[in-house]
Amino acid sequence: MSDKKKVFSGIQPTGDIHIGNYLGALRNWVKLQDTYDAIYCVVDLHAITVPYDPVALRRSRLNTAKLLLAVGVDPSRSLLYFQSQVPQHAELSWMLSTITSLGALNRMTQFKEKADKAGKNLGLFAYPVLMAADILVHKAHAVPVGDDQTQHLELARDLAERFNSRFGDEFPVPEQITPEIGARVMSLKNPTSKMSKSDEDVNTRVLLLDEPDIIRKRFKAAVTDSESEVRYDQEKKPGVSNLLDILSLFTTRSIEDLVAEYHETPYGHFKMTVAEAVVEGLSPVRSAFKAFDDEEVTRIMVKGALDARTRAEGEMASVRKKLGFDARLGDGA
Repeated sequence: MSDKKKVFSGIQPTGDIHIGNYLGALRNWVKLQDTYDAIYCVVDLHAITVPYDPVALRRSRLNTAKLLLAVGVDPSRSLLYFQSQVPQHAELSWMLSTITSLGALNRMTQFKEKADKAGKNLGLFAYPVLMAADILVHKAHAVPVGDDQTQHLELARDLAERFNSRFGDEFPVPEQITPEIGARVMSLKNPTSKMSKSDEDVNTRVLLLDEPDIIRKRFKAAVTDSESEVRYDQEKKPGVSNLLDILSLFTTRSIEDLVAEYHETPYGHFKMTVAEAVVEGLSPVRSAFKAFDDEEVTRIMVKGALDARTRAEGEMASVRKKLGFDARLGDGA
């Protein structure tokens, strides 16, 4: 077993993965493989808290796994699996739900946002508890999340501390890892809102598998402002600042360097510069995705699930014992 600290993160198989997911999360997943015992999961149980088509889910979960592999998640260096194939996630979620207050769940802003669109159900309400179980079932030390998930991670930290206080030390209290840039890539049409795969307007985002001409079209229509200077000012120039963030992340050049070169460049030309950087940056991802065979990816995910079940079962033995569910008969004396 590795002596490295464990990092966990998951991604839903709903909708298509866009550059916001890639820059804000997935590229960091790949980097974290070098320094952590990395555990990554396609959280398909979370996906069924809103209305869905089972046939579409079956395809989207496989495509999500394929994209994770295409961006560089390496199953020889990371644990990668489907959440639904590791029942310890649901088991721990139930256990944690018994120490979760309704008040804490009522304060979750994402529940209110999603319930307005998809309707209220118990699964959606308890979503943050399952998310906490996802993290704690592997006793992860760190979780890479964006600003919008901070509230959920805080609940996971609180439940770890509450469990430890009531039943004895069991779970590390997971720390948040947030990249300095790229944690919140904004919409191309409304740069004051985060880029989202649930947005009804497809022009707000660029998908990892979009063809080059589509990428150029989306950036050509990206919202900027009525000025003409390319400079970084998130409050007064959110659209241009978002484009600079994206260009910086795809070229690994600093914002200052980019502003110095492009500050007098007409917006139209600047947007095409960003588009070409994204086209070039995503080309290896598209090629790798097309090269993966569905059966090969399925085998990788099945093996990952077997390994994840073994590891999660090892971690859950002491959890069950603390709760009084160990296999011994009698009072355990």
